[in-house]
Amino acid sequence: MQYIKYQIRVSACLRLNHTREGQIAAMDIHAAFIIVLFAAIALTCAEPVKFVDCGSDVGKVVIVDIHPCPKQPCELHKGQAYAVNVTFNSAVESQTSKAIVHGLIAGVPIPFPIPIEDGCKSGIECPIQKAQSYHYVTQLPVKSEYPCIKLVVEWELRDDTGKDLFCIKFPVQIVK
Repeated sequence: MQYIKYQIRVSACLRLNHTREGQIAAMDIHAAFIIVLFAAIALTCAEPVKFVDCGSDVGKVVIVDIHPCPKQPCELHKGQAYAVNVTFNSAVESQTSKAIVHGLIAGVPIPFPIPIEDGCKSGIECPIQKAQSYHYVTQLPVKSEYPCIKLVVEWELRDDTGKDLFCIKFPVQIVK
């Protein structure tokens, strides 16, 4: 019903404005409405991941996003990949960066391989500059052979001296 009312309003607007400028203005309003609608949907579905800083020596994490992750702990489905975006501020300069990921199961770190360990190939423009903000963006593949289990992911991004630009921990649950 709302859609029909909207269509009637748009049609009436287009009939009233027979000039080219009027039609363009009506289309611009329609396009703006669609953009705002999609943005609102994205914001309601996206929730920053709650994390614990586990020793970011030379940086500070601003926000962690995993997509899709509509609720927490994030449910990671076997055989799928998830987009990971960590926004952080660097307190040092570094020519390189390397990601190291572990799954903590009963407190024991188990290596969790990721496709690209080089942070400079994951959204970060190297060399890393002091007092700059960066978006580390990568994929987290969940292999089909992983067991269904709750665990904590520990994600580090190290600078060229081996110090953590960031170190975060967040809970996940691997599901079918």
